[in-house]
Amino acid sequence: MASAEEFPALAIRSNVGVELWKTLKKEFPYVPYEKFPRDVSKNCRTLQFSPCGRFLAWGNGGKVQLCRLTISGDWEVIASLPRPKAFYLKFSPRGKYLMTWEIFSTNKDNPEGSPNLFVYATETGDEVFSAVQKKQVEWEPGWSSDESIFALMLGGEVFFYEVNLPDGFKSSTKKLGGGRNGCISMAPNVGQPFLAFYVPGTKGSPSMCKIYQYPSLNPAQAVSSKSFFQADKVEMMWNKRGTGLLLLTSMEVDQSNASYYGKQALHFMSTKGESFAVQLSKEGPIHAVAWSPKSTEFIAMYGFMPSKATLFNLKCDAIFEFGENSRNSIYFNDFGNLVLLAGFGNLRGNVEVWQLGKERKCISTLQAPDSTQLEWNPNGEVFMTATTAPRLRQSNCFKIWHYSGALLHETMWPPEQELLEVRWQKYNSGVFKEKPVSSEKVVGIQSAQPQASTQVYRPPAARGLPMKTFDLYSDNVGKSTIPGLNPAKHDGKKKQRRDPKTQKPRPGQQKGDGARKNHGGEGITPDDSAPKVVTQKDEGEPKRSNGNRIITGDAQKDRKIQRIQKKLYDIAKLREKQTNGETLKDTQVDKINSEESLIKELHSLTIVA
Repeated sequence: MASAEEFPALAIRSNVGVELWKTLKKEFPYVPYEKFPRDVSKNCRTLQFSPCGRFLAWGNGGKVQLCRLTISGDWEVIASLPRPKAFYLKFSPRGKYLMTWEIFSTNKDNPEGSPNLFVYATETGDEVFSAVQKKQVEWEPGWSSDESIFALMLGGEVFFYEVNLPDGFKSSTKKLGGGRNGCISMAPNVGQPFLAFYVPGTKGSPSMCKIYQYPSLNPAQAVSSKSFFQADKVEMMWNKRGTGLLLLTSMEVDQSNASYYGKQALHFMSTKGESFAVQLSKEGPIHAVAWSPKSTEFIAMYGFMPSKATLFNLKCDAIFEFGENSRNSIYFNDFGNLVLLAGFGNLRGNVEVWQLGKERKCISTLQAPDSTQLEWNPNGEVFMTATTAPRLRQSNCFKIWHYSGALLHETMWPPEQELLEVRWQKYNSGVFKEKPVSSEKVVGIQSAQPQASTQVYRPPAARGLPMKTFDLYSDNVGKSTIPGLNPAKHDGKKKQRRDPKTQKPRPGQQKGDGARKNHGGEGITPDDSAPKVVTQKDEGEPKRSNGNRIITGDAQKDRKIQRIQKKLYDIAKLREKQTNGETLKDTQVDKINSEESLIKELHSLTIVA
């Protein structure tokens, strides 16, 4: 096994293959590792390190490659598994077994279908188990922390296999449940394993979650139970010691119509028989929940944007508030002395680094816009962010940061390729030791990526003119330039119409009244709020009329300009929603990302040859 003095390696999956990067001198930068057998393939789908870091597996569209780290530090391929359609990979807790899952399918020659879940021994690559697992969500079998118990949920039943017995995977020794679908989660505790079994409710009956200790699986032998209504599905999260369980329940539709996001709730259960409903102090969705690796506290992030983040103890009492901000993600390092609170997806990529323990404070902030991945290094001092496809296909890169906010490494991926995934090599618990958090600022490097502009967007035709004349939505004070929008309808104050001879309000008009139709059915009388044609001094320049609408004299070009202006208007509205923390669809995010190309196209159409 590699020395802890070395930095963990980075496994990188792209549309041209899988490779391993390392830093060999305990310093940056990271470079491709020559001793790793690089896989050149355009169809690499998935990538996984074993929890101990000795094994690395990936699917390349033709087979699953299983690699092992040798004592000398070389990586060798020990097996090529015949799983060309492998969609997911996962290792058992100690890395003794590798599980693969592929989409279940049938055909006229095989109407029953074939096994799509397989288990392999990592030391030899031998297949030891297979089954039909139709579920894609929660497909993973459960394992006890010592890998002696293997649990698989099929339909409404959980089958338990004691793999150290002579029959091993051949026949199950215990069963639990029956009749209704559900899900199971094995606790990572030492000794006889605890397990949580969830059964969704039917009409008129609540959903139920029970904690058992294997092999006592009789319903009357449950060590803890919790029932709740309004829960179509549940996400179960054990703490590191396997003594506490958080249940994030949700319904896709809130029947009271109180929330667009559906109905969510957070519950706590323990192996001591305790159960609580976690009380959240702000209305809105639950964005993220995460246990501290110390297992004595957890953080919930919730509420309409800006969201709240609260630290809770095992009694579900709020013991610290992180305040409100635009964020939706929580990342603890492996020791629980540092946590990142961040806003990704449709948020701006702000990252806050908080120190935990006796003294809780924010020690640094940084910007990691467009990040689609974030993962702590096992040493607990640095973390990696990456911008990957297919979520974002431009400016793919990965960066390594120190917790003080310093950028330590940056690799911009070639624009003709797509970066798909970046993962730290894992290590057994205890290899790295927790170090004191320092307030000293580490010296970093300057990013090669251009910083996002903080200036207000100005249309191409408005650039170069005095700022007091133009801003995002106006070319004159109080005059809207949004394409197709009549400025008269959006003036802050309606001007009083006066008789041109006396300069007094015309008869029959009240003070403050704007232009309106008279009782004779005539149209609006022209006044100061009506659209005007802005005369350009240079006759060769495109003419403007009706606010920001550009007229070039070429009907086909004018139609193109109008369509682009409409798209830019829509993007401006989407950005406003994004700033307010609303969740955007992928198509809406793609539309925002097209803004730069639209601006360039608009500029080319408005330039006079």
